[in-house]
Amino acid sequence: MYQDILFSQADGIARITFNRPSVLNALSPNLIAELTDATQKVALDDTVKVLIVTGTGRAWSAGVDLKALNENIQGGHFSNFEVMEMGVAFILALQAMPQVTIAQVNGHCYTGATELMLAFDLVYAADEAQIGDTHTKWGIAPKWGMTQRLQQKVGLMKAMEMSFTAQPVSGKEAERIGLVNKSVPLAELENTVNQVAEKIKSNSAQTIAAMKTMYYFGAHQGLHRGLEYEWQADFKITDREEFLRNFEKNK
Repeated sequence: MYQDILFSQADGIARITFNRPSVLNALSPNLIAELTDATQKVALDDTVKVLIVTGTGRAWSAGVDLKALNENIQGGHFSNFEVMEMGVAFILALQAMPQVTIAQVNGHCYTGATELMLAFDLVYAADEAQIGDTHTKWGIAPKWGMTQRLQQKVGLMKAMEMSFTAQPVSGKEAERIGLVNKSVPLAELENTVNQVAEKIKSNSAQTIAAMKTMYYFGAHQGLHRGLEYEWQADFKITDREEFLRNFEKNK
């Protein structure tokens, strides 16, 4: 079905794997299109509670495929605006979908890939991973949210240091500065993410979807509007009613 990603789904968990290991899973136009398509389909599948995205080989993704898009770079921007729009569509799908999204960062993760990583709900990285922003190294201005989301995660000065120096941080350092939820040795990464996914699956999917909506509203609109939205929001949550009834009976 897909050429540049692998897709699987079982027991309430969907998995997408970037599958261009010979070029460190660089984000070609086709890979981005396939990634967006698969994500949008998962979003409509109420049997899926968690989406995990990882990479084949030594990289999560080295970022946008500069070889594929080099002739489209003009004045520090990609003139192929369709590619930029596809990346934004993927990010919007990630944050709007009711499922929990997890980036399983197994290796190198740079620039455009880091921008995509920042849009996931949760991020778990290998200690050996290298995560960075190299926009300034290549003379390309970001369009997928780097300057806004990175500072939300690590603070303004640390974000500027990462962008201005173009130096990556390890998975361990990424955990220390709040860029990822947790860093573990690569050999333990998949099992760690699977354990998190199983814990999520045991909870109310409808409540998770509601809280995800409220979290992102507050992150985008600020504390005051976020508090108003949480107070006024009316989400229909029915998938734990039986649990609550049984809880009352067993008290």
